[in-house]
Amino acid sequence: MNTITEQNGNTITFQISDERERQIKTVLSEVYVALQEKGYNPINQLVGYIISEDPTYITNFKNARSNIRKIDRDELLNVLIKSYLEK
Repeated sequence: MNTITEQNGNTITFQISDERERQIKTVLSEVYVALQEKGYNPINQLVGYIISEDPTYITNFKNARSNIRKIDRDELLNVLIKSYLEK
């Protein structure tokens, strides 16, 4: 279980199921490929999107923008950091 403490001191907990984690990883892979195929630097574009939450960093090609917007940024960061640290 994961926790986040808000400014008012309340703690928010959330849990990402294994199935949801797989879905997020699939979407990230698909978005990565779509960005690459359109000639963008996928890492730079994804970082820009994560930092700004501006969907225009992600191409519409292959529905990449629509698909990534179905993922909450907290979920996305959770999966990315977890994946990185578990290697």
